[in-house]
Amino acid sequence: MSRIIEKPIIVASKCLGFESCRYNGGIQNDEFIKRLNNFVEFVTVCPEVAIGLSTPRDPIRIVQNNGELSLIQPKTGKDVSKAMYEFSSEFITSLGWEVDGFILKSRSPSCGIKDVKIYPGTEKGGGSAKGKGFFASVAQEKLSHLAIEDEGRLKDFNIREHFLTKVFTLSEFRKIKNEKSIKNLIDFHSKNKLLFMAYSQKHLKYLGNVVGNNDKKSDDEVFTLYSEVLYQLLSRAPRYTSRINVLMKAMGYFSDKLSHNEKAFLLDTIERYRLGNVTFSVPLYVLKSHVVRFNEERLLNQSFFMPYPEELIEMRDSGKLTH
Repeated sequence: MSRIIEKPIIVASKCLGFESCRYNGGIQNDEFIKRLNNFVEFVTVCPEVAIGLSTPRDPIRIVQNNGELSLIQPKTGKDVSKAMYEFSSEFITSLGWEVDGFILKSRSPSCGIKDVKIYPGTEKGGGSAKGKGFFASVAQEKLSHLAIEDEGRLKDFNIREHFLTKVFTLSEFRKIKNEKSIKNLIDFHSKNKLLFMAYSQKHLKYLGNVVGNNDKKSDDEVFTLYSEVLYQLLSRAPRYTSRINVLMKAMGYFSDKLSHNEKAFLLDTIERYRLGNVTFSVPLYVLKSHVVRFNEERLLNQSFFMPYPEELIEMRDSGKLTH
């Protein structure tokens, strides 16, 4: 069931194992990013250094005054809001559509995608609210269709799984879109049917209509329509109930070939997933073994069974196992 998987392009905060550029001159090595190195292409950035701040440097913070957010360096009183916004806009625009995701530094006033402290002033004291970093905010505004996460959230198995599925799917689609090949688009849609069904049957139907009626529109129109629906489909992780429906549908292709005990074991494994006792990869692996065993050609090439390199599957999780 192996298949060629395109290398996604991911923008990453430079301090996450690439360069010692944190405000204190340090670096934060991240195990997930280390594991990704062989499978993706990284574009690294440190917005704070890029706008001229030194390493090490006096910390900056987001300050709210009369409803306006500013990026201030309390010790010097320097306001870097304009410089940060201009750099962020130029950098994000320069990427165009040739990028598939972001992994940014959590809680950073520049890169944090959420839970960034917002202070009522420059004086010492705790933040009174939380929000997004300046750079991250621009990225989410201009490239909202991409997979944008921070390294902290990616320690959660389910968030990490959705992130990987999304970036590898978008990477392959980006290549096909650049080639403007309708044939490759049809092949892409065909091998992703079960995966897309697990995300959204409604959007899968829309995508099928776009592909099925491709002769009635120009290639540009087809890819534009397909893009819009695909981004919507991948905007949120699939529900566990939808995944179970797809597992059962796939099982139906060969259920008559299973012994009573084999069928009972597979159904019990799916039930364990439904109850939250095992991760999704467990029933998926059991199902996949039968697909290979019976050489079920209609399923062998489905990305549902391997949406990203299996070497990136990591069962250990710092958080509670949930759907």
